[in-house]
Amino acid sequence: MSDHFLDATGLKCPIPVLRARKAMKPLAINDVLEIHATDPSAELDFKSFCETTGYELISFQEQGDVLVMQIRKQ
Repeated sequence: MSDHFLDATGLKCPIPVLRARKAMKPLAINDVLEIHATDPSAELDFKSFCETTGYELISFQEQGDVLVMQIRKQ
């Protein structure tokens, strides 16, 4: 279950990651941000984003043309 939502559909790299970074800043520890993206490179971009920031990528799935990711703030 996610606490917050970011719609990044239709946006190309690096905009989804930049918006996610901005959306994560005010969140409390253990809050979860759900992100919807359509950029084909989003999976790799968000894995790298989580590795460099220390956030936890808790789920990643494809729902049709939309990539749905959940990231927990550590």
